[in-house]
Amino acid sequence: MTEKETHVQHFLDLIQKSRKGKFKIYIGMSAGVGKTFRMLQEAHALLKSGVDVKIGFIETHNRMETHQLLDGLPIIPRRKLSYKGKELEELDLQAIINLRPEVVIVDELAHSNMEGSKNEKRWQDVVEILNAGINVISAVNIQHIESLNNDIKKITGIEVQERIPDSVLQLADEVVNIDLTAGELVARLKEGKIYAEDKIPIALGNFFTTDNILQLRELALKEVASQVERKVETEIPKGVAMRHEKFLACISSNEKTAKNVIRKTARLASYYHSKWTVLYVQTPSESSDKIPLDKQRYLINNFKLATELGAEIHQIENDNVSNTIMEVVEQKSITTLCMGKPHLNLLRIILATNTFNRLLNKLSSLDIDLVILS
Repeated sequence: MTEKETHVQHFLDLIQKSRKGKFKIYIGMSAGVGKTFRMLQEAHALLKSGVDVKIGFIETHNRMETHQLLDGLPIIPRRKLSYKGKELEELDLQAIINLRPEVVIVDELAHSNMEGSKNEKRWQDVVEILNAGINVISAVNIQHIESLNNDIKKITGIEVQERIPDSVLQLADEVVNIDLTAGELVARLKEGKIYAEDKIPIALGNFFTTDNILQLRELALKEVASQVERKVETEIPKGVAMRHEKFLACISSNEKTAKNVIRKTARLASYYHSKWTVLYVQTPSESSDKIPLDKQRYLINNFKLATELGAEIHQIENDNVSNTIMEVVEQKSITTLCMGKPHLNLLRIILATNTFNRLLNKLSSLDIDLVILS
């Protein structure tokens, strides 16, 4: 791209950005901290100020205080769907775009839409609404952020199925943490303000333990802090040019390790608000006619995960892994190379060919960081 073309593209990007709606996300460490309550309070304040605000989708979970706040707010009727003999309701994306309110409230950002919906995920609906020039206020819990999936599983023992890519948070113009102490959250739970009475003992013994809450609270606070830092770095001019980080995640066909490398590299890229690439070097031993079907499936799933998290995917056939890595590093102007721990097949190949030291020396000479992810 020529310098002239670059300037034109930059101007077009600015125009497109100005046409998009503003995006505000309320984030919390768990259910019951008051995200929906706060969104509805804000909706009333906006309505009182003369703003055309409408409810696109709100889930009150039958919490009385929250449900009462719906009174007096204009609600866009939900779209009705028939699924397995039951009538279910979803956000009506087209109705919102047709009505074009100034602000729309859309709860449960990580929700998976029913079959027959235009988009698979609600966050994809929100992106369409923003692209239509409509401002959106939404909410999500920290456990639904894709790159934190492994951390959440270690803390709670639960693998959360409904997740949003980190890139969705990066779209937000404002991220607000709804914070409570562990004691305050447990008190709300015991008072029946989060779940029905029969579910309280189970919740207290599983997800809502003090240790879990403290760790989830720390993750939520860190996430919002990183969003603020990123906003400062990207929006406040600096007199000194900084190195623009670009990450390369090198993966093998090992399912779990590759997934871990992808998620952690996505986290790093998200923190630095930078582009990143996933590289899989397909050696002759894993050619299309030799690689086991389960490994093929793992690779496809991991490529899909990386794409959802915003990565550019490169699959290259070559028997020289380290040389291929260096070629991609130089082509993509990579600043940080990310790999899994030495038990990875990828590193075994490099070490077995006695070129790992040369790779390290090359990286060092080009001032490229190497991160070994556990």
